[in-house]
Amino acid sequence: MAKEMSYDVIGNIVILSLYTKNSKQAAKKLISEHKNIKTVMQKSSRIKGRLRKAELKFIAGNKTSETIHHENGCLMKLDVKTCYFSPRLSNDRLDIAKQVKPGEKVLVMFSGIAPYALVIAKNTKAKEVYAIELNKKATEYARENIKLNKLKNTTAIQGDVKKIIPKLSKKIKFDRIVMSRPQLKDDFLDAALKAAKKGTVIHFYDFLNEKDMPNGAIKKIETATRKAKKKFKIIRWKKALEIGPRKWRVRVDFIVL
Repeated sequence: MAKEMSYDVIGNIVILSLYTKNSKQAAKKLISEHKNIKTVMQKSSRIKGRLRKAELKFIAGNKTSETIHHENGCLMKLDVKTCYFSPRLSNDRLDIAKQVKPGEKVLVMFSGIAPYALVIAKNTKAKEVYAIELNKKATEYARENIKLNKLKNTTAIQGDVKKIIPKLSKKIKFDRIVMSRPQLKDDFLDAALKAAKKGTVIHFYDFLNEKDMPNGAIKKIETATRKAKKKFKIIRWKKALEIGPRKWRVRVDFIVL
């Protein structure tokens, strides 16, 4: 199966990312061989739009698009048709959580159903975790997930980060900011820097070809910090996820000085 096509497992749903003539046959085989798989769907478009949606077609099994995914000790409920979620970023989410110090105030931008916020809140002693997401449906699931995981220190906010952060930053300056959505028309670093203070660690993501790593992302950071009249220092950078031939989702961690 793995040799025939690429797929993701989200909860009890499999999403095929490469269509073949044998997709339906392979889907039925997956369900028969794996008791935890109840539904198989097929991507019919790439993820697109501000709300990060992909068109999915039902192939086999139960006709449902809602599931509960288990990751890093967290329960994550979502509808795969209306909410963006990548199980392939599980290690990256845990990697950031391991860096969070007790008492930190953490902001997650473009938070979706709140996987980064949930993993941080569940696995650390962060004081407060805020998750901001534009997609209304995803925010509804984020709030439900906060309840499912019995988290008292986590808040999900629906709306545009450009509008929310200026208001939020008047009350709170964050110790750590996760910018979990790469390559938008606007890099949103100006918004993140408004919520930052001296010593804030920012995790910035970008899609880069190997020849541009990590300088393509660092140039954006340099431009944004210069405009904000702030200084910064790169802590580390890493390849978070391969997204194509010699193309990666890259994470650059830097500290505001």
